[in-house]
Amino acid sequence: MTRALAGLAALAMLAACGQDEGASDAATESRAAAPRPVPRLPAVAEKGEVTPNKDRIATLGLLNKRNNITTDLVLKVGETRRIDNVVVRVQSCERTAPWEMPDETGAFVQVYVEEPPAPGEDKVWRKVFSGWLFKNSPALNVVEHPIYDVWVKACAMNFPGEEAKPAPAASAKSAPKAPGSASPAPAPSPSASPALAAPDSAGTA
Repeated sequence: MTRALAGLAALAMLAACGQDEGASDAATESRAAAPRPVPRLPAVAEKGEVTPNKDRIATLGLLNKRNNITTDLVLKVGETRRIDNVVVRVQSCERTAPWEMPDETGAFVQVYVEEPPAPGEDKVWRKVFSGWLFKNSPALNVVEHPIYDVWVKACAMNFPGEEAKPAPAASAKSAPKAPGSASPAPAPSPSASPALAAPDSAGTA
C-alpha cells in the first residue's frame, strides 16, 4: 500500500510538471503570435518655402525728367540706393503666385530727394513718397515729383514647387538726351542721408 501511494504521488508530480511546461510553452507561442506595434517615423516637413521678405530682390525704374535718363535699380529688401540727389529704398516686395490671378507685382518704396525747401535756402532731405507701387496697376499709387519718377518692374521671389530664378543684374539705360548731358553716376549715401522709417502696418503712404 505504501509503495502504491508513493507511486501515485510521483505520477501526480510528473503530471503537474508537464502541465506547467505546457502552459509555459503556450504562453510563449501566444506572445510570439501577438502583433507587434509598427514603429512610426516622425513627419518630414515639405520641402520648398516662399522666399522670405528679407531675401527678395526688387527691380525698380528711376526716371530723371530733366535729362530723360532711365536707370534700373536692383535692390534687395532693406537696401538703399542714391543717385545724384535722390535716394530710393525698398522696404518690401511681393508678387502673386503662378497659380493666382490676376498677375500682379508690387513693392513698398520710399523716395527721398535733396532739395531746398524754398529758393535761396539750404538743401534738405525731403520724403516725397512712401507706399506701395504696383507694376500692372500704376495708377493706384504714383510718385508725384516734378523731376523724378519711380515704378516697379519685378520682384524676384520663389514659391514652393517653382524653379529658382536668378535675380536680374543691375543695369542702367540711357534714353535719347540733349547733347552735352551726362548720365548721373551712383554715389555712396552721405553721412547726412535721410532717416528711413519702416512701412506702417497698413502699407500706405
